[in-house]
Amino acid sequence: MRGPVVVLGDTLLDRDVEGLVNRLCPDSPVPVLDETSSVDRPGGAGLAAVFAAAQGAEVALVTAVADDAGGARIGTLLAAAGVRLYALPLAGATPEKVRLRVRGRVLLRHDRGGTAGVPGQPSDAVLRLIADASAVLVSDYGRGVAGHPALRAALAATRAPVVWDPHPRGPAAVPGVHLATPNEPEARDLAKTPPGGSRLAAASRSAQALRRRWQARAVAVTLGGDGALLCHAGSTPLVVPAPPAEGDTCGAGDRFASTATLALARGALVSEAVQEAVAQASAYVAGGGVAAALPAPVRAVAPAVVTGGGDRVGAGAAGEVVARVRAAGGTVVATGGCFDLLHAGHVATLQAARQLGDCLVVCLNSDASVAGLKGPERPVVPQGDRGRLLAALGCVDAVLIFDEPTPEAALSWLRPDIWVKGGDYASGGGAETLPESEILARWGGHTVVVPYLDGRSTTDMIAAARAGRGSSGWPATTLDPAEAVAQTVVRSTAKGAR
Repeated sequence: MRGPVVVLGDTLLDRDVEGLVNRLCPDSPVPVLDETSSVDRPGGAGLAAVFAAAQGAEVALVTAVADDAGGARIGTLLAAAGVRLYALPLAGATPEKVRLRVRGRVLLRHDRGGTAGVPGQPSDAVLRLIADASAVLVSDYGRGVAGHPALRAALAATRAPVVWDPHPRGPAAVPGVHLATPNEPEARDLAKTPPGGSRLAAASRSAQALRRRWQARAVAVTLGGDGALLCHAGSTPLVVPAPPAEGDTCGAGDRFASTATLALARGALVSEAVQEAVAQASAYVAGGGVAAALPAPVRAVAPAVVTGGGDRVGAGAAGEVVARVRAAGGTVVATGGCFDLLHAGHVATLQAARQLGDCLVVCLNSDASVAGLKGPERPVVPQGDRGRLLAALGCVDAVLIFDEPTPEAALSWLRPDIWVKGGDYASGGGAETLPESEILARWGGHTVVVPYLDGRSTTDMIAAARAGRGSSGWPATTLDPAEAVAQTVVRSTAKGAR
């Protein structure tokens, strides 16, 4: 493969809520679901990207993400799956699909998020990504990404094979796609196929009509448990039967499309790609569907829980600030760190960062993240208190707590215009050496470094407190380390806040 596999389309937040029903509601004849567990996952194009990454491919997802807690959750789940997110701005809310399930069967589906928002403009990095891809899967869920003019122009111009998984509410495929993969009802609806004849004959008429209308090289109509029907130009349709499989079919179409795309990226013929896709989709259903196929790192991502910190801490607070500044045409600035002991050096960096734009969002390592980076004895100050102290500073507009070792997922969702790191210009390092630089380039953002104040170190302060001696200008103390830490934080905050 010469480049990454690119998945392009609409991403939703899917949530499966499992429970038991043992009674009816007393005021209405409906079952009462007692929740026992729930699992979040990326849906739509996001799920197709997760499936492709789980098969070992390098995967980049081009999708629209809203400035809300749902968008932040999607970014975290995609990062856990190893998918690089190239996010377009999205007006409105993140669409969500909640399935209430009992013993593996869906009792009710609850959709929320309202009408589709308008995706923002892609960056130059997104357009280059499509041009250099080894294959592109367009996973259209009818919410606007596949219809974006700039993206459609890039898809029409790429040399990579393009697979188009359509939606009845979405646009026509761009001319020349290698393979379109509608399911049977979608093909019938899109082609306006009149009733009559056998099932295979109707599927063939639909496929040939779409192939001619879209100028596609091939159309494969998926037939559920009966496999797929593939139509090429001027050839007899190829029927690919499926092995017997029973189970949850949610996501089977995404598995089919992602498998076919990976096969084309490896140089397979379209017929070979469809045969492999049928086999993989059937095995997916027989193996337990999405509940079993979702990679373990994605299943393990716990929901973000914000304790303390007030209304300026959390994904909701950060998203609200960012959306307001963007709507006004302002500049979004972000920085990050553990901030285990908030000292004057931190405050100087935060104040300098805030002066670079119209808001400052601090990406704060959670307790679990700090412990993973610095050892089991850290942090000294829990994340709730650290978030509250940062939010109390006049130069900080919002605090976003993240669990991962790096802020990649948080940055992919926030998409700040400027990412600020504290550093020493004399060390010879520069913004171009920062690992965040590649992430910021996805949407045209920039990384900058601001100088540290000399002589300030959280590690030294903790060591001094535990040893009962002064450090960095603080007096010697015989207090318990936690009490010394608390006094240090209070002094530093009082001096640095404005």
